[in-house]
Amino acid sequence: MDIANLKAFVCIAETGSFSLASAELFITQPAISKRISALEEELGTPLFDRIGRKVRLTEAGKTLQEHAQRILKEIDNAKQGIANLSTKVQGELKIATSHHIGLHRLPAILTHYVANYPDVDLAIDFMDSEDACKLIEQGEIELAIVTLPLTKIANLNQQLIWDDPLSFVVNKKHELNGQKVSLKTLTKYPAVLPSHGTFTREVIQKLFAQKNLELKIKMSTNYLETIKMLIQVGLGWGVLPHSMVDTQLQVLKAPSMTLTRKLGIVWHNKHSLSNPAKALMDYLLTQAQQR
Repeated sequence: MDIANLKAFVCIAETGSFSLASAELFITQPAISKRISALEEELGTPLFDRIGRKVRLTEAGKTLQEHAQRILKEIDNAKQGIANLSTKVQGELKIATSHHIGLHRLPAILTHYVANYPDVDLAIDFMDSEDACKLIEQGEIELAIVTLPLTKIANLNQQLIWDDPLSFVVNKKHELNGQKVSLKTLTKYPAVLPSHGTFTREVIQKLFAQKNLELKIKMSTNYLETIKMLIQVGLGWGVLPHSMVDTQLQVLKAPSMTLTRKLGIVWHNKHSLSNPAKALMDYLLTQAQQR
């Protein structure tokens, strides 16, 4: 089975278009159509239903897609393993990180990395930690520097780099400011928290669930900077990394209200890491040892 034909098939399946796939692969549309025709002839079945300009996978196409993606990833993995025989740190490195980590933890690290490895073409995607882990599972990126999941995800390795203490906060005019506060007290007031399903929200909910307490959620969002603003204007109490707390916020203190989330690296345990990925991981690990 021709690898170029498989690449064309996967690209069309992902873009839903022969024309978009031809542009992405830098080949003409007649050429990409020829590759698909050859693949369909080899397999003896249509792979796409062509209805006007719309392209949809047939049942045979859906079956092939999963296998084709796996085959192409294994080929890339083999190429990477061979490339790693060289000690040179060069080529492309795709990573993902959360907005908060990218803004508050990575600038100095990336400055060091870019200065020391100028031959690396670094591509960074900013996204939720949960989405980054999914891309690692799918083999789309090599490393994710994110909030670590509370429950280990199959096929993913994770390494702690930073402990990130969290603070319960209100604005200076909030009714709770200056009061003796407990987790039970907080459940009586509206909260502004990270969105449901995020790893940070899970950390917070776990603390309250241990006491069989239910939160009163007023608003939620994936962006910690937005949560900080909503707390500052008085929409409720919230939980933020201690590093984000400033003079406009008041930290609520109580023995039972101690939280820390874990920040670190996630990578696929069945994929060979490139030399650029290893170099970044090694430097991050030195930071972990120095903390």
